[in-house]
Amino acid sequence: MPSADVVVVGAGPAGVAASVELARAGRRVLLVDKARFPRDKCCGDGLTAGALRQLEALGLEPFSLPSWQPVDDVVLHGPAGHQLSLPLPRGRGAFAAVVTRLELDAALVDLARSAGVEVADGHPCTGAQAGADRITLEIGGVGPVAARYAIGADGMWSPLRKYLGATRQTRPDPRGRPGRLGEWHAFRQYFRGVGPAATGALHVWFEGDLLPGYLWSFPLPGGRANVGFGIERGRLPTRAMKALWPELLARPHVRAVLGPEAAPEAPHRAWPIPSRLHDVPLVAGGGRALFVGDAAAACDPLTGEGIAQALLTGSLAARAVTGAGPFDPGVAAEHYRRSVQRELLADMAVSRAMAVALRHRKGVRVGLRVAGASAWSRRHFARWLFEDYPRAILATPTRWREHSLVGDGAFLPGPADSGPTSHAGGSGS
Repeated sequence: MPSADVVVVGAGPAGVAASVELARAGRRVLLVDKARFPRDKCCGDGLTAGALRQLEALGLEPFSLPSWQPVDDVVLHGPAGHQLSLPLPRGRGAFAAVVTRLELDAALVDLARSAGVEVADGHPCTGAQAGADRITLEIGGVGPVAARYAIGADGMWSPLRKYLGATRQTRPDPRGRPGRLGEWHAFRQYFRGVGPAATGALHVWFEGDLLPGYLWSFPLPGGRANVGFGIERGRLPTRAMKALWPELLARPHVRAVLGPEAAPEAPHRAWPIPSRLHDVPLVAGGGRALFVGDAAAACDPLTGEGIAQALLTGSLAARAVTGAGPFDPGVAAEHYRRSVQRELLADMAVSRAMAVALRHRKGVRVGLRVAGASAWSRRHFARWLFEDYPRAILATPTRWREHSLVGDGAFLPGPADSGPTSHAGGSGS
């Protein structure tokens, strides 16, 4: 029977982050995924400062990818037509960017291979059984693989979680929504030929019929944009969301940004977003299996962002495994739970509270007014929104040292390297 120290199921950002950290710590890692890379992933393609810092720590340089598009300016559109422009710092590294998941995830898998991870893409996990001293996974096309640990990075419907019988939520949803459907639902469509407003900034519209959700336009190189909207599950039936999409795109204030020549490149795609980290079991099999990223429902409840949280939880799981060693999964489980609580749960609580405030037009108006009160508030609200600061920055003083209000962004260039600081609307390649 083949063996490894750790089998990681799912080769997205969470799985790669875990794999790379484990391999660099000297562990034998098998990374499996049912898909073959490169493959598209339905996503908004946005990278927050938090995600960029995680990628930098892993050693990936996303600004070398063809679809890399740095973002310097964010424009928020209120439900009554008010606009608030939020600048991000110039010339101090990257604080926000857009890059397609087709390219980003493939680059991450290549990074895992270069770190010594054995990658088996195109090989799904088809079964798992945890024992006292190991966990055995059935891998399609490979057979049974024995390991000391498994890390589930296989999405919100995690097959690994199902095989181990850990599908229950720790608490029922207070609004009666089935967790398996996600807390948010999102649509995305790529457009070409967008106008200068859409290529020059990242736009977010808080439309009254979407609150606390929003419509977005994220710039990509070559006059392209990722355009979509996210909405709370249960806000509208799925069929109604599909019917709403062309009507949203036809609204005059949206078309004014996209431009008269904007045209879709392909049909839209939709996906669920899980954001109930506090209600989902993080471990199973006596600590032999740890769940990360969407498998831990770790997306931000305010924005739906999940890449930064995926990368972070993957790294935290890897550190828990290496810290505990092969023979003490209970310690690994406890270490992982505590690190997730320390790094994420307070921020998630603040995001949920903000999402409640944004359910009504008045809440959006007040929020935009406060954020736009001064140049200082506009600048720092943009950095807070893009996860350069913890959501719960006032409630987590132990993290102040690592999150300075005057700190630089990720990928701060050297004298001969200006790649990450080129402005939105440039070539991005």
